[in-house]
This record gives sequence, structure tokens and C-alpha cells, in this order.
Amino acid sequence: MPRSHVALACLVAIFWGLNFLAIHASLEQFPPLFLVALRFTLMALPALLFVPRPQVPLRWLVGYGLGFGTLQFLGLYSGMAAGFPTGLASLVLQASAPFTVLLGAVLLRERLTARRALGIGVAVAGLVLVGISRGGAGAWWPFWLVVLGAFGWAIGNISSRLAAPPRPLELTMWMAIVPPIPMLALSLLLEGPRRITDSLADSLTAQAVPAWIGLAYTIVFGTIVGSGIWVWLMTKHPAGVVAPFSMLVPVVGITAAWLVLGESPHLLEIIGGALVVGGVLWSGRLVAARGAADPAGPVDVGDPGASAHAVEPAAR
Repeated sequence: MPRSHVALACLVAIFWGLNFLAIHASLEQFPPLFLVALRFTLMALPALLFVPRPQVPLRWLVGYGLGFGTLQFLGLYSGMAAGFPTGLASLVLQASAPFTVLLGAVLLRERLTARRALGIGVAVAGLVLVGISRGGAGAWWPFWLVVLGAFGWAIGNISSRLAAPPRPLELTMWMAIVPPIPMLALSLLLEGPRRITDSLADSLTAQAVPAWIGLAYTIVFGTIVGSGIWVWLMTKHPAGVVAPFSMLVPVVGITAAWLVLGESPHLLEIIGGALVVGGVLWSGRLVAARGAADPAGPVDVGDPGASAHAVEPAAR
């Protein structure tokens, strides 16, 4: 990847790392499933009114909306609402990177080098340590909800790559039309109308201002700006090259949660987090070095355009 693209990937990691504080603030006011529906409803309305429909196959638009928009945040918000720590959630969600690399190898025929496989294996071992630590504290269920969210993110990564939108921001905005209806239905079924109406009634008080600020940050920087840049990078480079940069998100997220919320991870969680970040940096170093030497891109993963067309030649 060119240095400018690396800088953009790091900027997205900062946006997304701070996004966990914003989500925490919003969950203090709204139930999790309804919050997902509210978030994407507020995005879908301007998208339908002012943003042209992206020129991509409908199946990849829906796949991106179901993966990135619906499944990811259903798992993440539910896990955090169930008590999973904010900073640690930013780490566990990065299981999307190994999920994306594996899906890219299976579905997009992207080459999985031995170095990358070793790095991803180390990262997965780190996630296992985090899971063991949280399971010992009686928190298996919230942990697996966040892992489910990570798998949804990976599905979104692959769908956006196969969509290859000429204008990524249009795809980012239009995928917001997918989550509201299923998430609102789930919210009504599982959280109940009373809980929803109570949260909305209380949202007009001064105490709810941080929740609305958090929701605004999540929409603007967490989704529109951050995801727009991310989708654009996914169209320019193989999924296995871009996805590992998401491992920088927990560095920001855990640090921010420690400074703002006073969260302190346990020793086993710190070791697991170090393995996660270290494994991804190890697997990506060779790619970055070769990409810098060859302006055409990283040579060990193949041509990103070729890999996408190999799966679905009639996609565009």
C-alpha cells in the first residue's frame, strides 16, 4: 500500500477506536437493538433523499448492509450492553481481521502466505486468551456476542470488496437502508415497546445529551467518514492487506477507555491484546515492504481486481 493509503487506514483506526466511547455513551440511554435501528434510520433517510443509488449489484449492497450494518452492530451493541468492557470490545471486534483473511482466501482466492497465516494464528491465539479471561469472570455470553459482531464485519468487508463501488460513500450511505427494519423488529420482539418509548421520552433531558453526541459521532465519523474510507481502501487492495489495519483500533479503544472510563484490563487480557496486535503487524510487515518496493502493489497476494472477478465475473 502507498504511504498515503496507510495513513488513511490508520486514521480510520483512530475514528473507530474513539467510536467505542461514543457507543458506550449512547447505550447509557437507549437499548442496544433499538440503538442500532435508530443509528441506521438516521443515516437511511438522507441517503434515500439525497444520495444516488450506488452502481453495484443489489446482492453485494444487501450483503454489506446485513454484514457490516446489521450483524456487526447487533453483536457489538448487545455484548457491550450485557456488560462487556468498552475497551476490550474494541479488541475482540478485531477478530474481523482473521475472519476477513480466511473469507478472502476461500471466496476471493487471495493467496494466504505462510507469514500471514502465522501472524493471523498468533492474533487468534491472543483472542482465545481474552476469551478465557472473560469466561473465567463469567462473561462468556457477551464475549461471543462481540465475536459474532466481528464475523459480521468480515462479511461486510468481503461484500464491499465484491461490490467494488465507483463511489464508496454511496455504498456506505445506502447500506444503511438494510438494518433498520430487521433491527426494529428484533427490538420490538426482544426489548419491548415500553423500553423503547421510555428511552425516547428520557432522551429529551439534559442527561441524554452525551448519548446524542455519541450517536452523532458514530454516524458521522464511525460510519460515513470511517467506513467510506475503509470501503475505498478495500476496492484498491486485497482484503487481506487492508483488514489487518483494524488491529490498530483496540490500541486507541483500550487507551481511550482507560483514560475516560477508568477501565483496566486484566493481565491475561493485556497479553492477549499484545498477541493480537503483534500477530497482525508481523503478518503485514512483508506486505508493506513489498508494496513500497513495487508501486503496482503487494506482490504476494495477487491482483485485487483479478481476485474479485475470479469469484463473480458478472458482478459488474
